[in-house]
Amino acid sequence: MKIVQEATAGTLESSDLLVKVQPNQGLEVVINSDVNKQFGDQIRKVVDNTLQTLNVTDGLVIIDDKGALDCAIKARVECAVLRGSDEMKTLDWSKLL
Repeated sequence: MKIVQEATAGTLESSDLLVKVQPNQGLEVVINSDVNKQFGDQIRKVVDNTLQTLNVTDGLVIIDDKGALDCAIKARVECAVLRGSDEMKTLDWSKLL
């Protein structure tokens, strides 16, 4: 899956995150987090696993985290990627369960 247009999901409220995606050659992930020292590795793991599940190969993904839980990170990344892709009609929704 490729990101073909800019899209966002989430907020900058406490315990949430804002995910921005945009077209890019190759996959690049930038994570800015208020809790990076404590949970940076776990945040990266959730983001990477979510992108891998969606088979994202191209795009820039920018995460501005304000202490979100793993389930919120996954949901926001999925939402932003799906909004930014052109494969909504052919997506295998069962992979997201």
